[in-house]
Amino acid sequence: MSAVEPGIPTRFDVITLFPDLFRILLDQGVTGRALARGLAELHLWNPRDFTHDVHRTVDDRPYGGGPGMVMKVEPLREAIQAARAAAPQSRVAYLSPQGRVLDQAAMLEIAACPGWILLAGRYEGVDERLIESHVDEEWSIGDYVLSGGELPAMVVMDAVIRLLPGALGHADSARQDSHMDGLLDCPHYTRPERIEEGSVPSVLIGGDHAAIKRWRLRQALGRTWQRRPDLLKRRGLSEAERTLLDEFILAHREGGAG
Repeated sequence: MSAVEPGIPTRFDVITLFPDLFRILLDQGVTGRALARGLAELHLWNPRDFTHDVHRTVDDRPYGGGPGMVMKVEPLREAIQAARAAAPQSRVAYLSPQGRVLDQAAMLEIAACPGWILLAGRYEGVDERLIESHVDEEWSIGDYVLSGGELPAMVVMDAVIRLLPGALGHADSARQDSHMDGLLDCPHYTRPERIEEGSVPSVLIGGDHAAIKRWRLRQALGRTWQRRPDLLKRRGLSEAERTLLDEFILAHREGGAG
């Protein structure tokens, strides 16, 4: 099920010192096609355009000392205000290692909103007073540190845009992605049927769609059990899923493929 209504484009306003980095979203792949077709909109705002000194200063030394520089409030405040004026329904999210770690459920929530103003920080971060006064949410894409918020902003956009109706070539593509049902994806195969690295599982070429569906769910459950047991613990299993997982575990322990 899609998270947004068909025909209503999701708007992204990104506040960034490096707007050219987002060219890849405009020119390539699923995001590029979705933006070109008007399924989503991207607007870029450079804080340097909102400075009022000859040097276009956007950062300064941190109070209390320490290495690096901190992004100043004033240019970011004006950039956010300009973006809010252009997109009054949008919320502001700051891409930050201190933020909520995003997962697929979060991406569905994000996609359900009409628009987002994404603040991509740089240097040692952003003056905390701006975050407290002008930011609605803080997001992280993982427990590690990057040089800036541009890559996380692009990750969010890519993950959300593929959820939009019409963004993917097939309506079921997004529904069958890893994490959409709290599980990792099942293995996939394509032609030729036999190669020196192995053969396609026979169930996938037998034409029994009920058996294929059951096999794929068993594989998804088993792969999640092997690689991300924490997901199973959070998600829980139905009785039928528990049976399929038990079948996978038994076959795995007996040296089979599950």
